[in-house]
Amino acid sequence: MPSVQIEIFEPNEEGIGEIIAKGPNIMKGYYDDEEATKECLVDGWYHTGDLGYKDKDGIIFITGRKKNVIVLKNGKNVYPEEIEVLVNNLPYVAESMVYGEEKGDDLMVSVKIVYDKEYVKEKYPNMPEEEFRNIVWQDIKQINTKLPKYKYMKKLVLTDEPMIKTTTQKVKRNVELNKMRSEQK
Repeated sequence: MPSVQIEIFEPNEEGIGEIIAKGPNIMKGYYDDEEATKECLVDGWYHTGDLGYKDKDGIIFITGRKKNVIVLKNGKNVYPEEIEVLVNNLPYVAESMVYGEEKGDDLMVSVKIVYDKEYVKEKYPNMPEEEFRNIVWQDIKQINTKLPKYKYMKKLVLTDEPMIKTTTQKVKRNVELNKMRSEQK
């Protein structure tokens, strides 16, 4: 992009950090919201809230959103969107959400999967729910083999009920987490 500088702010050991941008076409701030402007514009740099890295050719790869990162006790970062891409490739998955479930004094990488009822009805007619759940769990285990161990999904929530979304069709993660917590009580 002409006249625009893009950098990776405070990259970790994997080179992943917040994507920041500076240039004449970058916004000057939020209208009538000085506090929000101060949060995202620092020294002329726009802090996007997106996480990513640059490869050796300077190409930027987005790995997720800063606010969604799961930080484990050992300091390792898990980027939910990265794992969701793999889960969403399963043919029966309508949508998924990877999140950190509290387990003792740490977080356990977990996944909520909304399955496509029509697909499951056609592909697995009359299959008991527990048997279908085992098929899904085997697929999750297969995905785990492609990930570092600290990113392994260890808990599965399976449903056919769509997740709550924004008007732009993004899952409202905090609302979904609160809903799951209240259903567990």
